[in-house]
Amino acid sequence: TTRDLRTQAVEIASTIENLDDTGQLRVLANLRRALNLQGIEVVRFGPAGRTVDPLPTGVSLGDLDLTRLRAGQTLTGGSGATVFAAAPAPVTVTTKSQRSQVLAVVVLTRKVDALLRPAVGWFLVASIGTLLIGALVAWRFGRRLTRPVRQAEEAARRITAGDLSARVPIPLRDDKDEMSALLASINTMAEVLERSKGVERQFLLSVSHDLRTPLTSIRGYAEAIADGAIPDPASGGTVILSEARRLERLVGDLLDLAKLESRSFSLTRAPVDLVDVAAGTADGFRPEAADAGVTVEVLTPNDPVVVEGDADRLAQITANLVQNALKYARTRIRISVETANGWARLAVSDDGPGIAIEDLPHVFERLYVSRHQPQRKEVGSGLGLAIVRELATAMGGTVDASANAGGGACLALVLPLSSASTSSTTTSR
Repeated sequence: TTRDLRTQAVEIASTIENLDDTGQLRVLANLRRALNLQGIEVVRFGPAGRTVDPLPTGVSLGDLDLTRLRAGQTLTGGSGATVFAAAPAPVTVTTKSQRSQVLAVVVLTRKVDALLRPAVGWFLVASIGTLLIGALVAWRFGRRLTRPVRQAEEAARRITAGDLSARVPIPLRDDKDEMSALLASINTMAEVLERSKGVERQFLLSVSHDLRTPLTSIRGYAEAIADGAIPDPASGGTVILSEARRLERLVGDLLDLAKLESRSFSLTRAPVDLVDVAAGTADGFRPEAADAGVTVEVLTPNDPVVVEGDADRLAQITANLVQNALKYARTRIRISVETANGWARLAVSDDGPGIAIEDLPHVFERLYVSRHQPQRKEVGSGLGLAIVRELATAMGGTVDASANAGGGACLALVLPLSSASTSSTTTSR
């Protein structure tokens, strides 16, 4: 700032030739306004160093070194908020008797804040512009970043209100960030809840149907016997007894499943031979299977396959698996027992229509019905396989379902072997 003022003072001083020229004085006034100066004065000094011209505001006589000015040097300095530059300009002064040479000094003064005012103005404009642009960008990016959150909140609200079909749109991105994972989890949760609701609805319909059908038969035959409309009351009593057992089996399945899911049941653990369990179950189902035109085969090792479990519950698991296979088998059911890597596997396979790949993960859910919905030979509670899964889990095992290569399905129970168990050659019975 001082350097610019010094340059301007030198340039102006070089243009002054005659202080009596009013035109030059007007030029000085215009320069003062154009250069944003506080003051522009031409101060004349006589040979004795006296001056009758007023000094600009903020500049004192002590600030001007006349020796240096007479030597042609330019002075700069400041006092408070005022800076000045003084440049010598020898001019000719004409009097009535003679022309004399005096020292004229051009003194320029400028307020420091006057210099900064334009810069401050532009700075304020730039700051406001930057803030506005930043606010706009933040608003746009904020809406973009919070949109998935708002959508997730809306979907969660709809799910809470009972609309299980609500889903959250997932952005199509190559990189799966935490937000995408969260949205996918919400959609998965909604799908599971929707399926669970459908299964519960199907469960209620199935149980209602299974309860209503035997009750209708029991009531009808009981009324017929009471009215004497049946010539052979014994046959009516046989039907009533059969339907009552069917009701008892359904109620027993419901109670078993409720106890298993609430873990309010006990197991009597002891070494159990799965070979004996498979053989005993097969013998029990052979008459029923023969009436349906189905043969029951047993494929087991020669030596015992011992596991730690509850003998009655293991028999119940095997019976449920065979009963399920009997619903779909065309000509054959096979019960096999095998060991591998410290685990025992009891599998029941059939030659029925099989299980679709998309249905395999849901086979052991309550009231599972294949999408192909084959015609069942017997209507049951639909809870048998769910009971199998709960019992297997309680005894430290797992269950799995697979499709046979030649058709049909294979459902299996896998349990850890007891230390007393060994494996040997497999034989068929």
